[in-house]
Amino acid sequence: MRRLPVVSKAIPWLAGLGAVSLALSLWRPPPGLLPLALLAFAAFFFRDPERRVPSSPDAILSPADGRVLEISEVHEIGFLEQPALRVSIFLSLLDVHLNRSPIGGRVAYLKYEKGRFQPAFAASAGTENERNSIGIEGERGKVLVVQIAGVLARRIECWVSEGDVVQLGQRIGLIRFGSRTELFLPKGTSEVLVQAGDRVRAGETIIGRWTP
Repeated sequence: MRRLPVVSKAIPWLAGLGAVSLALSLWRPPPGLLPLALLAFAAFFFRDPERRVPSSPDAILSPADGRVLEISEVHEIGFLEQPALRVSIFLSLLDVHLNRSPIGGRVAYLKYEKGRFQPAFAASAGTENERNSIGIEGERGKVLVVQIAGVLARRIECWVSEGDVVQLGQRIGLIRFGSRTELFLPKGTSEVLVQAGDRVRAGETIIGRWTP
């Protein structure tokens, strides 16, 4: 069966807005335009397009749609516990907000941290904002995906649990409204293939690769 083109958890919201819009339109057409506009926006925001997941065994895929803000070297102490390459991706209101697994493997680490709600493009958002970290261990190595809330994003959804096995490009979560996603790759055994300013697509863009 074909998947619906929207996130399944959003269907009750969409159905409710549709019912309200229909009722108001039958009663007084002008007031029915507001819930109709909200319905259109919600359907657009919660869209869930299919992606062509590459089959390359060396590929590390983008975990989010959006624009690459920066690429930096850090020492990741939560899961990788070593020098890492951090790729920061900003998601605007116009981007698909689903997160996908950058590699296939086992979810070996989960950590949710409360924090502030600064603009997702701010440099300090990665360390001070509310966030959820997902560590995945694959055959070639480990990567860390961090879901970061922004000014409007007040709800981070994680759809995997520790111990789950995920496939390359599998849907693993959602951040509602403008947000940020960061990907940490182990330095020395992987390389980044994108640059700051590049547009990337979750589960489709090869953002990095494992090196020999």
